[in-house]
Amino acid sequence: MAMTDNDLPPSGGVLRMTVAQAIVTWLANQFIEIDGARTRLCGGGFGIFGHGNAPSLGEALYAARAKLPLHRGQNEQSMGFAAAAYAKAQLRRRFMFCTASAGPGTANLLTAAALAHANRLPMLLLCGDNFNTRLPDPVLQQLEHFGNPTLGVTDAFKAVCRYWDRISHPAQILNSLPAVLNTLLDPADCGPAFLALPQDLQGWAYDFPAAFFAPCLHRIRRAAPDPFEVAEAATLLAAAKRPVIIAGGGVQYAGAVAELTAFATARGIPVVETIAGRANLLWDHPLNIGPLGVTGSDSANAIAAEADVVLAVGTRLQDFTTGSWTAFAPDARIIGLNVGRHDACKHLSQPLVCDAKVGLVQLGAALSHYRAPAAWLARAQEARQVWNGYVAKNVAPRNGLPSYAQAIGVVNGLCSAEDRIVTAAGGLPAEVTANWRSLGIGTVDVEFGFSCMGYEIAGGWGARIAQRERQPAAETVVFVGDGSYLLMNSDIYSSVLSGHKLIVVVLDNGGFAVINKLQKNTGNASFNTLFADCPTIAAPFAVDFAAHARAMGAIAEEAATLDDFAAAFARARAADRTCVITMKVDAHDGWTDQGHTWWQVGTAEVSARPEIGTAHAAHQAGHARQRQGL
Repeated sequence: MAMTDNDLPPSGGVLRMTVAQAIVTWLANQFIEIDGARTRLCGGGFGIFGHGNAPSLGEALYAARAKLPLHRGQNEQSMGFAAAAYAKAQLRRRFMFCTASAGPGTANLLTAAALAHANRLPMLLLCGDNFNTRLPDPVLQQLEHFGNPTLGVTDAFKAVCRYWDRISHPAQILNSLPAVLNTLLDPADCGPAFLALPQDLQGWAYDFPAAFFAPCLHRIRRAAPDPFEVAEAATLLAAAKRPVIIAGGGVQYAGAVAELTAFATARGIPVVETIAGRANLLWDHPLNIGPLGVTGSDSANAIAAEADVVLAVGTRLQDFTTGSWTAFAPDARIIGLNVGRHDACKHLSQPLVCDAKVGLVQLGAALSHYRAPAAWLARAQEARQVWNGYVAKNVAPRNGLPSYAQAIGVVNGLCSAEDRIVTAAGGLPAEVTANWRSLGIGTVDVEFGFSCMGYEIAGGWGARIAQRERQPAAETVVFVGDGSYLLMNSDIYSSVLSGHKLIVVVLDNGGFAVINKLQKNTGNASFNTLFADCPTIAAPFAVDFAAHARAMGAIAEEAATLDDFAAAFARARAADRTCVITMKVDAHDGWTDQGHTWWQVGTAEVSARPEIGTAHAAHQAGHARQRQGL
């Protein structure tokens, strides 16, 4: 039988339980030490029950509900987003599982798994599958592949998960579950793990070794660097006249913010941040030269373009960071300090494959008394001051409809250092990255690894669950556009039901305005992005977002001006449950128009529109500046 909340597994013998009970019991007995405190490694889960998981897995989860709380989701995709945001807020030291029924419920998790994979985030997916025996085939919601009866929806997850297994015999979990956990905790291979659980097998009983369920304390390994790689990297940096450090999200996951700061301070090296690495340094730190790349700052991009050696720490160097590989001088040398070999070796970098905390300390020791030229740092700091002036003007009130940047500026001025900011996709990631002044370390979650619409509110809910475990007095603030809100908003209801308060800022620009901006910048006509420019819409209808949010139990109000917006935000901070504030913003003007590097997109080589030909020719010029490394 399944163990109860007060049971401890005996030291020997066997425990007869179902496969589902064994999985849940094992998960509940995995622990990790965080800041000296022992805590359960799995923070619980998100679930929607159906015939593929309710009878057996649901029975097991009910028995363990005190140890592994199960949050009822409204949409499987948003459950996955919430789990990813939880893992990010926990710095990948804890994770949550998602469970879905066979068929469409499981299929709905594909996008969330891809997001977790792209962002290197741990998440466990426990999903129903067809019957092991195949006796009732085809079952409800089963996809039939006529030449391969083993192929189904669950196989689709092989492309978007770091670990995949279909359990066909109870004994297999004795090997599979530890392999799952090794994946979730591995700094280099971290990502989603998927277990396909046939509906009949979930309820099959088996005599499991009792020792398998003994409480186990885990630690995340810190990979030490190879001495040769340390020496090579130190030689490169020691000769640098214009070095720069790129601080990515991996700095936070490694707990290396202090080491990064000490390393840069001791050597006077300017630091620029990636989107995932925002809030590695506070906005006014003297070495923080600003965000880098397509959504970056003039200051960071100017310094990166002049640098002769680039130390990239904990970043996968995606195109928004590198300006599609035009952000650096053609002859600049890159040192890839990364726990993942794949990321450390990009574009012919000198690899330094190791944990960021350990690697920075050892690289610092090898550099001895090196310090960058004072004039170089002064040049970078001067550029940052100019950028600070631009941001101050950009967020200041102006006539007409407010802009994204102005709304961001209002919230920034009313937030505390502990509050967490969450946004994703559309125009808001660029505007938050460029204009947000980080008040606390690791407090900004801009999901731009997969740039996934719909992450915002769901991710806010997951982040809030994590935040309540560590900083219950802090706020979780979600920035979301009207497009993403319409795509996925049901976790406003989830947050109200579960008592996890959010402040959701809905900025309504009448459609997908940032893609409309892309259309115009590439010479295209405005088409099917703004509601006003959709030829299949007879008459655009304004959604009452505040009324919609109130219908889900939130406190909601609409602000007409920035003063109204500031007053509403102050009321939201004082409220006892989720608050939604909506405001119309300008779809055409008011975008942050500085700080951008070139970004490669597909443009039409031939078109009847002369504007497209002109834009294509201008865009092609950017290719001349691209690095040719792999």
